[in-house]
Amino acid sequence: QVQLIESGGALVQAGDSLRLTCTASGLTSKDAMAWFRQAPGKEREAISCIGGSSGTEYYLDSVRGRFTISRDNGKNTLYLQMTSITAEDVAIYTCAARRGYCTEYETSYYHWGRGTQVTVSS
Repeated sequence: QVQLIESGGALVQAGDSLRLTCTASGLTSKDAMAWFRQAPGKEREAISCIGGSSGTEYYLDSVRGRFTISRDNGKNTLYLQMTSITAEDVAIYTCAARRGYCTEYETSYYHWGRGTQVTVSS
């Protein structure tokens, strides 16, 4: 049974950096993994996806160059390194996984974590 548990969300200041972690069980190195986020009052959106071979195939335009996705298959862990955080990054961040190729379409993912909150102080 697949289980995804996110951690690392916090209250930060604008300009800070933060690393989110998704600890997985029941997945293989062939599974694609992704980070999604949902801001208050908005629909969930895909941030980044990384393929089973660690080939990164997708970044949301607004985070490209600031966020970096990576995975450690030996530790069954997915990371999201966030830098230059802004108020627009406030959201619940959730990791997801699927067998097969990387995609930004959330309906393609059938394993989800519960999310971790990132908040930016004003």
